[in-house]
Amino acid sequence: MNFKRALAVSRRVFMDLKNDKRTLALIIIAPLFAMAIFGLAFSGQISDVKVIVVNDDMGMNTTIGQVYLSEVVISNLDPDTLSITTMDDLPSAISEIESGNAYAVFYFPANFTNITILAYNQMTEASTSVGIHIDMSNVNVADTIMQTFNDAVQKTMQERGLEMPVSIQKEAVYGANASFMDFFVPGIMAFVVYILTTLLTLINFVGERTSGTLARLTATPLRESEIVAGYAMTFSVVGTLQALLLLTVGMLVFGVNVEGNVALAFMVVALLAIVCQALGILLSSITHREAQAIQLIPFIIMPGFLLSGVFWPLEALPTWLRPFSYLVPPSYAIDACRSVMLRGWGLDMIWIDVVALIVFAAVFLFLATLSLKRRG
Repeated sequence: MNFKRALAVSRRVFMDLKNDKRTLALIIIAPLFAMAIFGLAFSGQISDVKVIVVNDDMGMNTTIGQVYLSEVVISNLDPDTLSITTMDDLPSAISEIESGNAYAVFYFPANFTNITILAYNQMTEASTSVGIHIDMSNVNVADTIMQTFNDAVQKTMQERGLEMPVSIQKEAVYGANASFMDFFVPGIMAFVVYILTTLLTLINFVGERTSGTLARLTATPLRESEIVAGYAMTFSVVGTLQALLLLTVGMLVFGVNVEGNVALAFMVVALLAIVCQALGILLSSITHREAQAIQLIPFIIMPGFLLSGVFWPLEALPTWLRPFSYLVPPSYAIDACRSVMLRGWGLDMIWIDVVALIVFAAVFLFLATLSLKRRG
C-alpha cells in the first residue's frame, strides 16, 4: 500500500467535509446532542408522581394531647417524589386511579394511631394496616411509590421510638401481575415502528429524489397527495405487521400478558406509522443525498428515546423537560398501547391519544404533500 496515495485520498475527504457546511455542523452538533439527551435521561429521578391520601385516622388522646401518627407519616413522605392531594372518600379516590388521574391512594383507617400505640405499649397484640391502592402497570413508578411510603412509615416509627406493628395491604387496581416486560413490550412496539418507518421513508425518498425517480413520478398524472397516501397505506400495514411480530415474540418467549383488545393497540400502531412516514417525507425535503439523511438519525432517535417514556417513565425526566413529550408522536402511541394492553382500556379511555395522533397525521400528511409540490 502506498501511504502517500492513501494520504491524498484522506486529504480529499477532509476537503469535501470542509466544503459541506451542513455535514460539518452535524459532526459537531450530533454528539453534543446525544450526550445532552443521555445525560438528562440517566441523571433524573422519578418525581411529582400523583398520589391521593384518604385519612380516616381518629388519632389517640395521650398525656401530651391528641396524637395523629398518620399525619406524621404523611409529613414524612418525600414531597419531591410524590405530588400529594387529599380526598375524604376512598371509592372516589380509587376512581381517580381507574381514570388515570393518579397512580396510588394511601388509606389510613380510623384506628391507625390507636392500635399502633397500644401495640407498642404491649396492651394488645393487635396490629393495624395501611391500605395502598396502586396502579402497577408502570413497574418503575409503582416500586418508587411503595419504597417512598415504606421509608416514611419507618422514619415515623423511629422518630417516635415505636416498633413496627404496621402492615401494608397493597391492592393493585391495574397490572396486578405486571412485570417489566409487560411494561416494556407495548412501548418497544410503538418505538420500533416510529424509528423504522421514519428512517425507511426518509432514506427511500432521498434515494428516489437523487435517482430522479420521484421527478418522473410527479411528471405522471399522479398527484402528490396520491403518492403520500400510497406510502401511508403501505407503512401502516408494515407497522402493524412489525407490531404483530414483536407482540408474538413477547407473548410466546417472555410471557407478556395482554388485558385489553389487541386490535385496538394495532390500530394505534398503524396510525403512528402513518404519522412517521409523513415525517420521513418532510425530513427528506431538507436533505440532498443519503449521507445527509443518515446524519439526521440522532435527531430522530434521541427525542423519541428520551421523551416518549419507552424505557423509563416520564416522571424521571426533569420537570421543565416533560412538556416537550407532547411534541413527540410516539409518546401518545406508547401511552395508548400500554393503557390497552396493561390496563384493559378501550377507545373511550385512550381517545385523547388517538386524537393527538390523528392531528399529527393530518398536519404531517399536508406538509409532506406540500413539500413534494415544492421539490418534486
